[in-house]
Amino acid sequence: MSFFSRFLKKNQPQPRPLFYDIVCPYCFSKFDPSEVLFRAMHSREDDEDYALGEDDELNKYRERFGLDSVDDLEAIIRPSDIPEEHHHYTDHVLTGLTDRYGVLTRRRLCPHCHNELPVTAGKVPSNIISIIGASQVGKSVYMTSLIHTLQHTTAGHFEAACMPLNAEISRKFRSLYEDPLFERGDLLSSTQKEKMQEPFIFQFVFKNEDKPPLTLVFFDVAGEGMVDQDYLGLHGQHIKNSAGILFMVDPLQIRSIREKIRINIGDRPGEWVSQYDEPRDVVLTLFGDFIAYQEKSKTDIPTAVVLTKSDMLHSLKDEDGDYIKANSNVFNNYVHRGTLNLDEVGNIDGEISRFIGKVDRPFKDTMDVYFSNTAYFAVSALGSNPVDQKIEGVVSPIRVDEPFLWLLHKLKFIEGSD
Repeated sequence: MSFFSRFLKKNQPQPRPLFYDIVCPYCFSKFDPSEVLFRAMHSREDDEDYALGEDDELNKYRERFGLDSVDDLEAIIRPSDIPEEHHHYTDHVLTGLTDRYGVLTRRRLCPHCHNELPVTAGKVPSNIISIIGASQVGKSVYMTSLIHTLQHTTAGHFEAACMPLNAEISRKFRSLYEDPLFERGDLLSSTQKEKMQEPFIFQFVFKNEDKPPLTLVFFDVAGEGMVDQDYLGLHGQHIKNSAGILFMVDPLQIRSIREKIRINIGDRPGEWVSQYDEPRDVVLTLFGDFIAYQEKSKTDIPTAVVLTKSDMLHSLKDEDGDYIKANSNVFNNYVHRGTLNLDEVGNIDGEISRFIGKVDRPFKDTMDVYFSNTAYFAVSALGSNPVDQKIEGVVSPIRVDEPFLWLLHKLKFIEGSD
């Protein structure tokens, strides 16, 4: 901090709006809180409006993700069918209805997919964090390592708690992702393009009640879909309505250094080179899907460019720092406590930005043209390179929460310090 900056007047906080637009954490549609629907709390055989039945919109959503349909659900209630005096508001947000039988319901639904909304929807900003990247960059592994780190260490350092939205998400995350990786040391299988992944929804809740909770939606789009225009069209909604983006880049995607990275991957180089899409291909697909329609054909969504598998870069380090300096902080974990250390982030950003500019200039230039708010990071979700799809020793993530904390800082949830 400079001497004169100490006397600069701090920016005054913006006045809080009465309510916020809702972004559904399931289908990512954006709508006004007044547009929500409600699920009745009871059923009646003598009234067809309140009889149990199928919910076509909810079952369409569930079918899309390979989930079983749900029969015999309580009826949908539209606020427009209920007199205004029976509408219930909390902090200027419609949160309940008393139906014609005097029964109160607070089960708010998305008007598009009919999934139940979080209780905080409309009262606080709907912040969605998207993880994107091409095939095989390690998005699933990074998501697992990040959420595990947030729950077990990072949240405590910021007087917060990181919790799944419901028990079903908790069970699925633990059994399919966390236990295999952290308990058994097994690598996760790649997300298949034809198998759409239902979003994992967590909340980062601060103990300070003056700070609103942050809803984290990790939507693990299959990598092949990120360069398939038709496939991305199904998922582009969640990226377009994101508050922040984690853009994953694998060193093995970068043609100029692929052969220089000396690791045992079990295959001859010629057999794995073609498996990786270029990082720029993902950007160009995003441009055609939504960036081209933004003002000045740029997006100002804060975007953390995350170089994954940083442990692979050990083979590139040298004293001169042509690629990565031998004493680089990239290889050392750093724990941010209470605030984001801006000097630490700035150093990593500068080093990785220069590195990307050197080894993949077309990608770096494309990012500069289409994204106006970026920072560059390097992480290792595991801490070491796996052998034969198994992790040797203890999983020791390196800097996995740093890009996420930078997004929190950009969204004004946490402060930065020098």
